[in-house]
Amino acid sequence: MSSHRLSKKGRYIAWATAGAAVLAGAGIAAQSSMAATTWPAQKTFTGRAFDTCTAPSTSAMKAWNTGFYGAAAVYVGGKNRGCNQPNLTASWVKSVNSMGWKLIPIYVGAQPPCQTSSNPEKLTASTATSLGASDAKDAAAKASALGMKAGSPIYLDMEPYDVTDKACNDAVLSYVRSFSKTLRDKVYRSGYYGFTSSSAKAIATASDKTDLPGNLWYALWDKKNTTTSDWPWGSTQFTGHSRGHQYMVNSKETRGGYTITVDRDAWDAPVAIVG
Repeated sequence: MSSHRLSKKGRYIAWATAGAAVLAGAGIAAQSSMAATTWPAQKTFTGRAFDTCTAPSTSAMKAWNTGFYGAAAVYVGGKNRGCNQPNLTASWVKSVNSMGWKLIPIYVGAQPPCQTSSNPEKLTASTATSLGASDAKDAAAKASALGMKAGSPIYLDMEPYDVTDKACNDAVLSYVRSFSKTLRDKVYRSGYYGFTSSSAKAIATASDKTDLPGNLWYALWDKKNTTTSDWPWGSTQFTGHSRGHQYMVNSKETRGGYTITVDRDAWDAPVAIVG
């Protein structure tokens, strides 16, 4: 996608720089702070989803409701969110939910200090924990205002960075842990979007899983609509409906007279609880 995170060119450069309803499963097990809370049942969607920069109009969502896609990702907030969202309101969420759409909330939070791109909000080693907490509070408030209820997931968007830079990676993990813990304190499930070569890899391969997200949405642009056959890490990781896969980007598609450029996702993970 061209502008909702980095530009496509910028994302490829950054990627190359970096190294080219259930309550069970390993994904939930990673969320150590969930045990003390009585959680709403997880709402799971399994099928094909799309994400695009700006939430489409209700008319476009109605036209696109052909059965090819069953879920849509929407950017609920974050200082690094790339597009204005004139359509994304509580009434929009209610309307598209009534059409049968499942929604995937994304929050574009602070980005790594070693990331090559410029962003309005970057974390540092000294601010990682406090920023993670404040961003999570904002994410939960934004989702709630849109009618996405407690128990919904929020997927933290982390773009590519050099995971071999230990200081940078440690700062990112501190931020993610703080974000995830605070989000769960607000009774929202913790999810994470990242790249298999860098930002997602950092989460999947971390030796200490404490307070890391329980749901992983991995970007691997291999055009394979699957969350299993190309999964790059251990088969027991992020099981129990805890995986999403962004498998194609910048796909210009027309349905019912509405043309939208989207990224395609294979989905088997939590979606927002609405209604």
